[in-house]
Amino acid sequence: SRETLFFPPDTDASSLGDEGLRKRILKGSNIVLSSKYVGGEGVEVVNAEFVKSSVRTEDCPSDGLPEFALVGRSNVGKSSLLNSIVRRKRLALTSKKPGKTQCINHFLINGSWYLVDLPGYGYASAPKELKTDWNRFTKDYFLNRSTLVSVFHLIDASIPAKMIDLEYARWLGQNQIPTTLVFTKCDKRKKKKSGGKRAEENVEDFQRLMIGDVFHTPPPWIMTSSVTNVGREEILLHMSQLRNYWLKH
Repeated sequence: SRETLFFPPDTDASSLGDEGLRKRILKGSNIVLSSKYVGGEGVEVVNAEFVKSSVRTEDCPSDGLPEFALVGRSNVGKSSLLNSIVRRKRLALTSKKPGKTQCINHFLINGSWYLVDLPGYGYASAPKELKTDWNRFTKDYFLNRSTLVSVFHLIDASIPAKMIDLEYARWLGQNQIPTTLVFTKCDKRKKKKSGGKRAEENVEDFQRLMIGDVFHTPPPWIMTSSVTNVGREEILLHMSQLRNYWLKH
């Protein structure tokens, strides 16, 4: 229904019939494309390069370029998704051992905007004091980074919703941080006989559990797979319209 869709700012859907609206919804998402802001530079990734790592918000790049931050549990597949988006196998290093990202890592895309890889939360095998520090500077970055366009909060769709992810999503909502839910590992199928659910079912369950005091309707969301590259084009289109709106305003 229209109530569950995400309409970018300044998007007038009242003139669109149901068929016209369906054609504008990104596949595997609830995001409507805006004819006013989608497109332009950045829909395709031509160049991607690592710029710097920071442990304080004030040490991040000061060039004023728009940026999108990736955050999620330590084993959700952040680095794999980042590599998928830029079509580079090792721009962001992946590891079988969760928790390798320990800083705010800026990657410059097409010389005009950033993807930012943040430390994961949850299961990283690091001292408690270090994990507390990661949590502190990550949330400080969310609250005080003026060039942050949106947080892309990664959720593992191959497993049932976890309370730690729901609590993190609620914290972002309570602090009015612009957020897109990115459901990862949507290529994985758990067998019904073992009690697992399809990725689509886990996505629906997560959204249902989110709705409450903070969220009255679901935020924008996209289903992805770093293995099959499902959702890659949709993420870039969504980023382009958010970025173009941000640059204009």
